[in-house]
Amino acid sequence: MSAFPVHTIESAPAQSKPSLDALENTFGIIPNLVGAMATSPVLIGSLVGLFGKVHGGSFTEEQVQIVLLTNAVTNASSWAVAFHSFLAVKEGVDEADVDAIRERRTPKNAKNAALSTLARTLIEKRGHLNDKDMSAFLDAGFGKDHLLEVVGIVAASTITNYTGSVTNPPLEAAFQAYRWQAPAA
Repeated sequence: MSAFPVHTIESAPAQSKPSLDALENTFGIIPNLVGAMATSPVLIGSLVGLFGKVHGGSFTEEQVQIVLLTNAVTNASSWAVAFHSFLAVKEGVDEADVDAIRERRTPKNAKNAALSTLARTLIEKRGHLNDKDMSAFLDAGFGKDHLLEVVGIVAASTITNYTGSVTNPPLEAAFQAYRWQAPAA
């Protein structure tokens, strides 16, 4: 199958342009994955709506990036792992914790470890958490509202992770230092 186009605001379908504009205002660029996503106005519009909620919730940007990076690794989305590794470091996540997540290990920071473990478990168990899974997260000092908020973050990242796997956009130069490939199964 031919490659998916990586749209600019000028080349995108008319209904995708407002979403691209909003994301460009957020990131300062239109990431290649978002440009590819713009092929579907429905998909990119869905992401923008959820994106605002995820990044405007009760978690810090550092915590959001912990979840997003964990999801990208768990979903084996190479583009998203590089992108969220870059953003995690930018948001102050310890580089050792970024490396741990990229290697499917638990971050050393206890709250980040609880977030990462919950995110990975949600994906691996397809949302079927048991009492032990939930208690481990809640015992780290989070509330039930936080647990459900992580579900929202996982939903948003699933959109980008799956889109990255389907469209396989080129990795921007700014993220090359964080290039990642899933280990062979």
